[in-house]
Amino acid sequence: MVMEYRVMGRVNLPNGEKIPAVIVFGDSIVDPGNNNYINGTLVKCNFPPYGRDFIGGTPTGRFSNGFIPSDIVAQELGVKHIVPAYLDPTVKPQELLTGVSFASGGSGYDPDTSKAAAVLSLANQLDLFREYLQRITAIVGEQGKDEILTKSLFIVCTGSDDIANNYMTMPFKKIVSDTDSFTDSVIRLASAFFMELYKVGARRIGVLGVPTIGCLPSQRTLQGGLERKCSDEGNEAARLFNSKVSSTIDYLNTHLPGAKFVYMDTYNPLLALIQYPAQYGFEKSTEGCCGTGKIEVSILCNRLVPNTCEDASKYVFWDSYHPSQKAYQIISHFILQQSINKFF
Repeated sequence: MVMEYRVMGRVNLPNGEKIPAVIVFGDSIVDPGNNNYINGTLVKCNFPPYGRDFIGGTPTGRFSNGFIPSDIVAQELGVKHIVPAYLDPTVKPQELLTGVSFASGGSGYDPDTSKAAAVLSLANQLDLFREYLQRITAIVGEQGKDEILTKSLFIVCTGSDDIANNYMTMPFKKIVSDTDSFTDSVIRLASAFFMELYKVGARRIGVLGVPTIGCLPSQRTLQGGLERKCSDEGNEAARLFNSKVSSTIDYLNTHLPGAKFVYMDTYNPLLALIQYPAQYGFEKSTEGCCGTGKIEVSILCNRLVPNTCEDASKYVFWDSYHPSQKAYQIISHFILQQSINKFF
């Protein structure tokens, strides 16, 4: 049975509510270019062909051919057209009031994940967020800052790299812990991060689950054998992590007064696009648009790579790790429609 994930249109908020800002933490799925300003990391994409379908065809550091989920969510909520990178020095003070992203490509709940990629950990992102709070307080005062905190939508999108680029690629991790133990340790770190967000005043917090990691083109290439099948190990780890993070969110909502944590499923929507691409207007779902689509990502996806497709909207994936703008639009619209009323 094909599940219905359709696009587009503005999401209606209940009772005429308005969300003043979209504030984002996480990894490359929601990094609009913070990694551009981090010396020492190779996890960057501020060069063509990235961004070729973005405003002006500009490579901004978004790991996509165009908009990323944080942009799309802000658009659908009527907040703003793009959610900029906090580290971007051109971001104007007034723009801070409607939200920014602290996300860093290659980051994870596990600080080892971020350290291996030389990018911002969640602890680093929280430090920047505290600085951000001081900056907006200077603009709108303490009361204005508190209103932004309590009414804004906070998005946390990470965990994929903990599994794909940490547990599954670092042999010693599997020696010291099985999948169940590893996901338990990551969930403890995730729970601590959610608590920190709550302590500083965040109340509406959407937590994106981990997608079908085993079916990403790169994982098919690395783990799927000659036939490039989906990696059962990767998908099993993703499902296990998602079930645990969902249970954690239920617990936090019960024990933290005023908390509105909402689990947002990305696993099943992306899986539907991969399994039934033609139903959603796609032609390719096992390889990305960039180059061969089997391994190219970040610095391996560049203007010199041959055979990059002409129309990314025909592909579920832009590179070997990240969905295309069109796929992001379908998934983001669906998860918003399914979850928005839970924040009120």
